[in-house]
Parts: sequence; structure tokens; C-alpha cells
Amino acid sequence: MKERHLQKHDRQYKIFLYVFYACAVMMSSITFFGIYSMSQDWNENGMFVMGEILVQTQIPFENFANLSTWLFFSCVIGWYCVSRIGWRKTTNLHSYRMALLKLMLVGFTIICLYEVLWSFTILNAEITSAMILTGATPDIDALAVEYPDALRPWNLIFATKMWLAGTIISGHAFYLSSKPRKSLEEIES
Repeated sequence: MKERHLQKHDRQYKIFLYVFYACAVMMSSITFFGIYSMSQDWNENGMFVMGEILVQTQIPFENFANLSTWLFFSCVIGWYCVSRIGWRKTTNLHSYRMALLKLMLVGFTIICLYEVLWSFTILNAEITSAMILTGATPDIDALAVEYPDALRPWNLIFATKMWLAGTIISGHAFYLSSKPRKSLEEIES
């Protein structure tokens, strides 16, 4: 069975649209909570750890899922919904604009993949070194790296999840942009 493009009158279109709205609300509220919490940390301590509050806050109950996981989930699912309902916007994108978009997407994919591998490698090195030095497993959610700025370090769990979301989204966008394209008239006939 051939995959058919979603039209605005399809029931699936509305489902994808509502799921996208739910993901957008989730992403916005988590982001605003993170910004508010980090600004409080900055005012109190003169520094903050990027993403630490999102890794340590668990919703809807303890030991279920932290906010960084919900943010990762909503980013990836929201992107998939956008790619399903927003396909019409890209049908008339041809020639040099599509070539520039593909170059940009492959660049984003490579950068995000590098950052995922770097963050994951540093995370593994921090865990291993703490286990060798102390003989105990460290609190993985509290591991941070003072990069790129010592006053604004990144939580390694948060960094790995966000860069992984960026890798998935940019890789999927590159895949979609590389698929053979039909014109809008061919699709509607």
C-alpha cells in the first residue's frame, strides 16, 4: 500500500495537529520552567548548571520521568507531527533553495551527532573515573561539564538528550529532503 500524503480534511491530520499542539505546550512550559529556575540559581549563586533542574525534577511522580525526558520526547514527537502535517510548505521548494537546505541539514546532523558522541563519551568517562577513584557509582543526574564556560556548565544527561533530539530531527529532515519529490499537482491528481 502506497503512503498517501495527509490532507487537511483527513482525520489523521487533526490527530497529528492536536498532538503537535500538546507537544508545543509541553516544550514551552518545560522551557519556561527551566529558564525561570536557572535565572533563580543565577541570582542566588552567580552561576547555574544548564539543564540540571530539568534532570532532577520528575513528573508526574517520583522515579517516573524527569523533565528532560519529557522535553526530548515532545521535541521528537512534535517534529514528526510537523513533518506529517506541514509537507505542503516544501512542495514548491526546488533548485538552489533545496540544495542550500540539504547542506544546512547535513551540517546540523553532523554537528549534533558529534555533540551527542562527545557528551556521551564525557558522561561515560566521568562515571568510570568516579567508580575507579571512589569505588561507588556516582549520582549520574548530577554530572556536569564546565564547557564552554565555567560559570554556565552543562548537565551531561541533559546535553546528551538534547543533542540526540537534534540529531534525530535534523537527520530525519535531511532524509525527507532527499526523497524524490512530486509537485503538488501530481499529488492531488
